Amino acid sequence: MVNRKLVKFLSLRYKILAFIFIVLAGGLVLLPKYEKQEGISPEKLLSSTINPERYISTDALADRMINQDPALLLIDVRNESDFKKYTLTNAINIPLKNILDEESEPYLNQDAYDVVLFSNDHFHADQAWILCNRLGYKNLHVLNGGINNWYNTIINPKIPSEDMAHTEFELYAFRKAASMYFGVAYPEKVKKAPVKKPVTKPSVIEAPKKVIVKKKKKKMPIEGGC
Repeated sequence: MVNRKLVKFLSLRYKILAFIFIVLAGGLVLLPKYEKQEGISPEKLLSSTINPERYISTDALADRMINQDPALLLIDVRNESDFKKYTLTNAINIPLKNILDEESEPYLNQDAYDVVLFSNDHFHADQAWILCNRLGYKNLHVLNGGINNWYNTIINPKIPSEDMAHTEFELYAFRKAASMYFGVAYPEKVKKAPVKKPVTKPSVIEAPKKVIVKKKKKKMPIEGGC
């Protein structure tokens, strides 16, 4: 008698579990039909990823910064500690780990600015670019070589050798002038016009410019029902 009751109980339990599994399986089958698809397709993402046009050179960026291009928005994706030590003028700090945060979207999803992402090299900036590009964000660029290349080409440009082309000397002249604009003092300039407070390193972080963030569109309530 006890065994029959136990068998009936277990049989009922298995039927209930089987019913639950069937419902869950049906839900998984139907889920992709209602899943919200955001961003661009994988094919388009791959095509844009291998396209080098997303990179901006340090020379091009320096030129736009010197001319105070109002359409330029610099995003430093390094951690807060590195950002406080040194960053580019007027840059905003959004660490890579916070790229997908809701608070970051108005700065990254921009129509009014050319957004330039940068890190120490361009590895983390590339990762941030891929994440933003997957969401369909426009006007995104990556600083080629990052802060390290910025230092080697703009802050501390290498003097060309005598056998190099004339264009190399013109490029060096531009980079040297740019480095002075960003706070580097050269010995010959110091002799002609000594300064009261010598600049030790170009690491002064200016207050970031006021950015007009892109407002998110409110989602309309879904109408209908029984």
